[in-house]
Amino acid sequence: MPQPQTLYKLIILYMLDKVNSPLTNSQICNFLLDHDYTSYFHLQETLSEMTESQLISVSAVRDTSYYKVTEKGSATLSYFTNEISGVIKEEVLQYLEENHVEIRNRTAVLADYYKNTAQEYLVRCQVKERGGNLIDLTLSVPTEEAARSICHKWEGKCQEIYAFIMKELL
Repeated sequence: MPQPQTLYKLIILYMLDKVNSPLTNSQICNFLLDHDYTSYFHLQETLSEMTESQLISVSAVRDTSYYKVTEKGSATLSYFTNEISGVIKEEVLQYLEENHVEIRNRTAVLADYYKNTAQEYLVRCQVKERGGNLIDLTLSVPTEEAARSICHKWEGKCQEIYAFIMKELL
């Protein structure tokens, strides 16, 4: 049986390897903390170490961190996958199955904003599907408050907006 810190890393690699899209920090935390594998502090430390050692990559969109397994992480997992018990693997697969809709929606619908050189805010709204963009819309708005509002509303309105655009253009 591997050391606890090593086991957490292997579980995270296994989780990320079994999904087609990145997982958020909270999705990884929900699994590991709900199953009492570690504490929040140790988990954040582990994620940081894994990012530094390039086993996983992280990208941030507004206040959410998205993690993906790297080639180095996949190679590491292939060497040590037998160190994860069958019970833990089954728990991971069950968690991913039970939460697949939330996982897919959380990573497929993205909205973020930034300030451009003209001091305007650009809001980028995306819906990703099967590794590509279904819609990728960038809007220029005058205030940060407007940018935040669009980002906040995008998840709930993206399907309606996409349908409207397609109807109008086709």
